[in-house]
Amino acid sequence: MAAENGEEKLLAAVRHIAKTLGRTETMADDILQIFSTFDGRLSREKLSEKQLVDGSLASSGVADGDDRLSVSSIDRTLRSLDRQISLFAASKRLIWSDSADASAFLEAVDQLLATIHDLDTPAPGNKPLLDRADHLLQQCMLRLEDEFRSLIDRSDGGLPLEPAARGWSPFDSEGKDSDGEDGPVPMAHPVTDYDLVIDALPPGTVSDLHEIARRMATAGFGRECAEVYALARRDFVEESVARLGFRPRTSEEVQGAPWGVLEDEIARWIKALNMVFRILIPSERRLCDRIFAGLPPFADLAFAAVSRAPAIQLLSFANVVAIGSRAPDRLFRVVDMYEAVRDLIPDLDPIFSNQYSTFLRKEAATVSKSLAAAIRGIFVELENLIRRDPACAAVPGGGLHPITRYVMNYLRAACSFRRTVEEAMEDDAGTPVPPDPDRPSSSMAVQIAWIMDVLQGNLEEKSKIYREPSLSCIFLMNNGRYIIQKVRDSELGVPLGEEWIRRQMARVRRWGSDYQRATWSRVIAVLRTDGASGSGSVAAKAMRERLRIFNAYFGEIHRAQTGWVVADEQLRAEIRISVSELVLPAYRNFLGRYRNLVEAGKHPEKYVKYSVEDVDAGIGELFVGTGKRS
Repeated sequence: MAAENGEEKLLAAVRHIAKTLGRTETMADDILQIFSTFDGRLSREKLSEKQLVDGSLASSGVADGDDRLSVSSIDRTLRSLDRQISLFAASKRLIWSDSADASAFLEAVDQLLATIHDLDTPAPGNKPLLDRADHLLQQCMLRLEDEFRSLIDRSDGGLPLEPAARGWSPFDSEGKDSDGEDGPVPMAHPVTDYDLVIDALPPGTVSDLHEIARRMATAGFGRECAEVYALARRDFVEESVARLGFRPRTSEEVQGAPWGVLEDEIARWIKALNMVFRILIPSERRLCDRIFAGLPPFADLAFAAVSRAPAIQLLSFANVVAIGSRAPDRLFRVVDMYEAVRDLIPDLDPIFSNQYSTFLRKEAATVSKSLAAAIRGIFVELENLIRRDPACAAVPGGGLHPITRYVMNYLRAACSFRRTVEEAMEDDAGTPVPPDPDRPSSSMAVQIAWIMDVLQGNLEEKSKIYREPSLSCIFLMNNGRYIIQKVRDSELGVPLGEEWIRRQMARVRRWGSDYQRATWSRVIAVLRTDGASGSGSVAAKAMRERLRIFNAYFGEIHRAQTGWVVADEQLRAEIRISVSELVLPAYRNFLGRYRNLVEAGKHPEKYVKYSVEDVDAGIGELFVGTGKRS
């Protein structure tokens, strides 16, 4: 015990001598260095201790100098760190190009952080030292930022984009031509399997970046590190999107582009959307989690900063398309866009779950609703288009009207997406998607039925253009039968249902009856045999007059209606058969009863102009106009 007290007194005395003779801290430090070379008991470690045993300090009378000696020790540490850090900070060569240099620099940073921690407690003389340490820390952080950025740039400069353990790249990574000059931006190869993750940085680089991020976060520079990461990786993501052939456009450019150009852009957008949200962004999420492992706030910040711009660009494009023109020809591309966003949303929940990026998930849901509203709006615009189609020019021969062909082919094509369209309409209405989208009361079924009613009303207005009521009936039958065929031959029959088809067929039959009355009722009236009485000469004269009228009527009908159009062969045959069944028996009966009476007079051939066979053949020549079926 006495020996220990003696050694402590000796150490205290040496400190006191150094304090007394050293006019500056540097001189005192040099004096202590000299003493340490004379005696092993006077080692620098013992001379640098912050405190002595209380009893020794009291007996030596040097307690007041101990704090000064502790400050001196920290000062020496800072000077040593200053020399090391200054060398690294001034180096033109990347520190991480040499693993030994990287380890030494990180060790210096760790020692500096520990020193700052020791200085963080209030004590006399700490403030100047803390200021010096903070200055050194700033140098370290600036250099670490540069190294962090360089590691990322050096690793992704070639844009390998290789999925882990696949040996596959969705991009053509040849960024230069054979002369070493920058060539055009290479395009991405087609991708159909999105169940993969890209390791854009090698594992060793990820480990180095993690070590840097951990030091910066410990020093209170975690947000700055996340920003550096975002700036470095953002270029990679943006160039990757450019390789997919999609470029950002302003809303004015999108809305002003010709539809043909916009269609191509939408096709590229769908590919880019899937590539970015299913591969690039999940890969960035994984990379952030590895680099900022154990530092969740900064991982989330870095990820949000990298993914925000490309995600917003893609979603904004869809939103501009959704709020743009409701022209019916845009339906199918808008449906494609709706499906792409809809299918994506469930996968976004785990990716955009943190507070910094959850707004992107909400934005995707908003865009989905905008596209759903656009789909419903396009159907409404189709109704308006039908209503606005003027009834000004009659279709020659009562044939198929172009609007009937357009609307039915359009609805037929739309029904190939009927489940998606139904879901979109329910989504827009804010109601749950039904388990059976084919029910007659579903939103799409109601919408299509309404469009069919609007079309039917428009056709009936157009039928009034014709001067001949019978031609109006032919026009309605042609268009009505075409509608029925299109419904039966496609999935249109599913939402409209059999009852709607039966009602439409009844309409066509009614128009057929109207045609017979308008065309042939006067012919049948001439051939009626009841009421024919009187003497032979009077009766013969009356019958000859009836035959003359029949000949005129039939000739007029034949001349006119052979040029009329019934494009559907079955409908044409049905009309001819019904006319034959109506006219031939009446004509045959009339001739059988009065032929002898007529032939007894002069020039009977003038009155019996048509035989029954001639009338039958003439009926068979009706409705062979030039109209074509589509």
